[in-house]
Amino acid sequence: METQYYTLVEKQDFYEIIENKYGELAIFIDSRPGTPVNPVLDFDGKKTALLRRDDRLAVRLDNIDVETKNILAEREFVMIVELKGEEVERVYGVPVENVEEIVFKGRQTRADELIRAKSKEEVIASFGAVRSWVGGQK
Repeated sequence: METQYYTLVEKQDFYEIIENKYGELAIFIDSRPGTPVNPVLDFDGKKTALLRRDDRLAVRLDNIDVETKNILAEREFVMIVELKGEEVERVYGVPVENVEEIVFKGRQTRADELIRAKSKEEVIASFGAVRSWVGGQK
């Protein structure tokens, strides 16, 4: 069993948002490993959305089209289509949460990736500690 001690945000350089005749939106992005767990799309109502795919991985969508932002802000639900090349890897629905601002505290490791270290308490909980000893001098 793999335990993740960090959270990763990847910037999606190219994505496509489409609307069907019923007004439903679908967002096409690159496929990511693993199955999404309780995914949510945070949208700031301006230019940026953050797809929180699970508790470890989030995908940032920057420079959302001006015309699209109003449509996206009104939606409660969108469909995410993950592509591996031209082939569909998975499709899933996510609720849209309108937020004032998208804030992600972490450090940038490369142009499209941000990592947030978990707190000491989160690491201890993930580790499954049952006892703890303190050493050293005060």
